[in-house]
Amino acid sequence: MKKRLLALLLAGAMSVGLAACGNSGDEGSANTPAGGETTPVTDGTGEPSAEGKTVKVGMVCIGDENDQGYTYNFMKAVEEATAQLAEQGITVEWSYKKNILEDSGCEDANIELAEDGCDIIINNSYGFEPFMLKVAPDYPEIEFISCTNQASAVDDLDNTHNAFANIYEGRYLAGVAGGMKLQQMIDEGTITAEEAVIGYVAAFPFAEVVSGYTAFYQGAKSVCPSVTMKVKYVNSWSDAPQEAAAASALADEGCVLISQHSDNTTPATSAQDAGVFHCGYNNDMTGVAPEASLISCRVDWTPYFVYAISAVANGESFDQDWTAGYADGSVKLTELNTAIAAPGTEEALEKAREDVAIQQKEQIGDAKITAQKETVEVRDGVLYYRVDVECEENIGVESEVFLQS
Repeated sequence: MKKRLLALLLAGAMSVGLAACGNSGDEGSANTPAGGETTPVTDGTGEPSAEGKTVKVGMVCIGDENDQGYTYNFMKAVEEATAQLAEQGITVEWSYKKNILEDSGCEDANIELAEDGCDIIINNSYGFEPFMLKVAPDYPEIEFISCTNQASAVDDLDNTHNAFANIYEGRYLAGVAGGMKLQQMIDEGTITAEEAVIGYVAAFPFAEVVSGYTAFYQGAKSVCPSVTMKVKYVNSWSDAPQEAAAASALADEGCVLISQHSDNTTPATSAQDAGVFHCGYNNDMTGVAPEASLISCRVDWTPYFVYAISAVANGESFDQDWTAGYADGSVKLTELNTAIAAPGTEEALEKAREDVAIQQKEQIGDAKITAQKETVEVRDGVLYYRVDVECEENIGVESEVFLQS
């Protein structure tokens, strides 16, 4: 089956849809990353929290903490949210189903967590939502949360919720750091202005991915006017070898800075191997690529977890469709790698932080971004593109993006 999708997107202004990683299928439960029995989290004294409120939270994860990316980022939020909730007198018991595929196994995982007595069940991957929505009507007393999704934001079920942060704000800021490095290289004569080319490893041609690389490009262009960008899709949230191959191919094509919307560290290590620079996603990647990786952006799920879990603990309702951004602490940057960052990057980031919400809405003039073999054009701040998607059952998506005339 072949589908043709025609899309108009306000550049950098969309935050719908996606995010995920991982494969295989085992399960784990506990408050620590390692598996085991579900255990309560206390207020730090070894005793249940003073208020005596306990919320049992299940999480269906497409990966586990060992991915050092997407699910690892969720686990960091679990730890911090649990500590903050303990200060409110709320004890949280976490139970996990890890390394679950985006198939009927996700439905089974949701049922098992529901039968296990969870008050809230969080699904952390884009492709989990259809399976979650099959289960939710049968358990109206349980709150089901779909992270990074769409349908649960507008359905007619009282117990389903969508949550996602404005990650494009973080991508814009990371783009500023990348653009500062490119401009330094131009100023020092390492590259010409025409050679300031970004390579972007992208998962799928979905709205959040496209708005994300558009935002990254805008950030880079704000400090390096001659920058251009090439995009390669790997058609997977998490495929470490394919991500590495895409990053290496982009470097071979002349890209001197690599960024990514994919969940592994291999674009960072491939960039370092190729002698080019890098900006990451989900986690600080300077540990694996200290000579290449400048900075990363990530969603911090802590504020949302605290908000949703405390609402359930107190018998309150909470938003069916939730979002927040950099100013709210839900989008963050990792520490800048000052050993390789361009001089003045910290100051440029501080300036961009002050008005990132405004800058996301500004027109950026005419620009060109190359995606695969075709061209996406940004004219007066509006991104015009068309996606041809070849779909066959049980086969990954193939896609190209090209100019809308």
